[in-house]
Amino acid sequence: MPDAARLRDSTQIVLPRETLDAVEPPLSDEFTVTVVPEGDRQCRVIGSPVEIKAASEYLARRGVTMR
Repeated sequence: MPDAARLRDSTQIVLPRETLDAVEPPLSDEFTVTVVPEGDRQCRVIGSPVEIKAASEYLARRGVTMR
């Protein structure tokens, strides 16, 4: 059975809302992902492992660091 934490890490990215707002063009326009606000400070980007990997690379090319 796959490790739940590893599976979760491969299907989502959690970012501060202001970081996601600064990305142009918007992440959801470039990739098949769903952006879910979590409170006032964070957003969760959810998608398939392939889309999340591509979105992570896209964000990295724009200088966004992820933990």
